[in-house]
Amino acid sequence: MQVVQEYVQRWYASGLDPDEYICHEKRGNLVEIEEAVTGKRRTVLSFCSNDVLGLVQSDAVKQAAVDAIWKYGTSNSSCSVLSGRIDLHRQLEAEISAFKHLPHTQLFMNAWMAMQAVVDAFCHLAIPVPGFQHTRETLILTDVLNHGCIVSAVVNANTRSGKVFGNSPRVRVKAYRHCDVEDLAKKLYRYAHPGDRILVVSDAVFSMDGDIAPLPEMIQVMSQYPNSVLLMDEAHASGAIGATGRGIYEHFGIKPDYAIERGVIPLIMSTFSKFAASAGAAISTHIPEFRPLLDVSPTSIGTISLPPPMTAAALESIRQVRQYPEIVEKLQENTRYLRDRLAENDFEAIGETNVIPVLLPPDINPKLYARKLMADAGLWVSPIWFIAKPRLRITANALHTQAEMDSLVNGMVATRNLLYQTTVSA
Repeated sequence: MQVVQEYVQRWYASGLDPDEYICHEKRGNLVEIEEAVTGKRRTVLSFCSNDVLGLVQSDAVKQAAVDAIWKYGTSNSSCSVLSGRIDLHRQLEAEISAFKHLPHTQLFMNAWMAMQAVVDAFCHLAIPVPGFQHTRETLILTDVLNHGCIVSAVVNANTRSGKVFGNSPRVRVKAYRHCDVEDLAKKLYRYAHPGDRILVVSDAVFSMDGDIAPLPEMIQVMSQYPNSVLLMDEAHASGAIGATGRGIYEHFGIKPDYAIERGVIPLIMSTFSKFAASAGAAISTHIPEFRPLLDVSPTSIGTISLPPPMTAAALESIRQVRQYPEIVEKLQENTRYLRDRLAENDFEAIGETNVIPVLLPPDINPKLYARKLMADAGLWVSPIWFIAKPRLRITANALHTQAEMDSLVNGMVATRNLLYQTTVSA
């Protein structure tokens, strides 16, 4: 533990530790927080929540979670394969399948487990089956800026549980340049071998850049490799893009059938922590045989199934989105307004979605900027200081008013004027 102690002490001394805040109460986007270090409390206006549609505090969603507790209790206390499957799971799977236009869906406790399950199941299958021999290698291509859950799954893809116990063929993993379809095509041409099983995986909306994967062009490239699999992580796309919030396929005016017709097999990962006011994740597919394989993956059979209140909250949230598409329209309207206001005031906001990263000059510490913004204006944004280009990560949601967004921009201008002047003077 000496190495750990020394490392963390140096980490803190270097100012790399995040500021810690404890939430005591939420009222819309107003949040009462406590500074963990000082114990000081204040009410701030939040622009850092992933509750993009504001459904976390919906009366209907909260009531659904409460009703589920009274009917099923707080936990299923087992995995779905053994004794943990409840009717709410079946209903949620059906709702997601309808929402994503893919008929077969499997639930997971979170996105990390879902992504690991897909890679494990696709690359290594499950248990040995008499008379079946798995001999084909797998090539995985991953966007270089993919989310950590994807990175974690693919970098260990050659040593997942199926590999350990099933002696399955090797997995080769290659990265392609961010949203660069030409580089994807080059990497496929260079690294794909005859007989390879091909999996391309990408975020739909990138969580730190707020941009959108070039889905139609990716499908076109992959159509040259029949039966290749395209896995889209729609964590930040569901509820946020597309006319009715269905995600990246709807954003581009197509459905998963568009990929299927071109010989590409679509997989979609949905998560419930952003648009669906809950926790958990799901994988949807049109291949019926893939779902039972996911159901016995280590990340399904090795843990409990999604608890009843979480399942019910996600289920009601998706029903709310399908019944009231105007909340998606409101989110997209707010996104356009806030991005326009930031541009008018010469902030470099990259991307195009409700995830709004504002790049800062390299000599400006995002943590100091965010602290000053909170102290002087009562505005809470997320500073990102541990990647190449320092930034503030702002998230717009459907509950923000124009007055609230104006106050954010005004506060950022005032903070910029103060910090930039201080930096120049120094």
